[in-house]
Amino acid sequence: MSRTRTHTRKKLSPGRVAAWAVLVVALFLTVFPFYWMVRTALTPAADLYTDSTGIVPHRPTMVNFLRVLGLTSQKEAMAAGGSGAQVDFLRYLLNSVVYSGLIAVLQTLFCAMAGYTFARLRFPGRDLVFGVLIAALMVPPIFTVLPNFVLVKDLGWLNTFVGMVAPSVLMTPFAVFFLRQFFLSVPREVEEAAVLDGVGPWGLFWRVVMPMSRGPLLTIGLTTTVWAWKDYLWPLLSGREEQTRVLTVALGVFQQQSPNAQPDWSGLMAGSALSVLPVLVLLMLLGRRLVESLNFTGMK
Repeated sequence: MSRTRTHTRKKLSPGRVAAWAVLVVALFLTVFPFYWMVRTALTPAADLYTDSTGIVPHRPTMVNFLRVLGLTSQKEAMAAGGSGAQVDFLRYLLNSVVYSGLIAVLQTLFCAMAGYTFARLRFPGRDLVFGVLIAALMVPPIFTVLPNFVLVKDLGWLNTFVGMVAPSVLMTPFAVFFLRQFFLSVPREVEEAAVLDGVGPWGLFWRVVMPMSRGPLLTIGLTTTVWAWKDYLWPLLSGREEQTRVLTVALGVFQQQSPNAQPDWSGLMAGSALSVLPVLVLLMLLGRRLVESLNFTGMK
């Protein structure tokens, strides 16, 4: 009986209640903007200001999603309260997949190679080079935008996927540090056994270490994908043409092309909601592996 009371008191302690209250408030502040985005997308354009206070729209409709996807004619879009602006959603979606996918795969690969080098290989100046690399974390990314743009322009890579992904494919200091810490935790006995079996340094990395690092590699790949998917400034500068325009830039152009006195908020919110879905599905499918890998590497 006393154990039950102690257990109940532990559950209802003020600290636990306060912690749960903070978590609920933080969750609400995080989720509510996404909910309001979907709510606005489901609201007819004519009702945006007359029906702006209700939690649920009085006359929900899917027409805003249909016209963003190009499934309605311009006349039907105008009749639904649209601005007449067009967005080739599927094409820009494919461009975003290519852009974020290339950056995620290549950056994860090169960061893994650099992390393993700093963790296992011995060469003069290794610690100094690693210290300089970590010091790069203090450099704001905005400082590198102009030099990267000038370099890509001089190489003739503007409005190409090569130029768009070039500044981001090699490595980032955080990813190198994260993977280096994991590689340091890999038992050396496993690698020594592989060396006794005749496996060389390159085979040791690909056939032994990489399969053991699926969790951390997934973590870096997932976070890099999310970062690249929502990137706006660099794709705006380096890929403004139709063939390389990504979703974030396309939605900005869609907003500016509205011929009305005010932006097409319902269409813009519908496009934004659709653009979030691929990353949301990816996080739902791989989120558990992400948490498991963070716990495995000791980052709690």
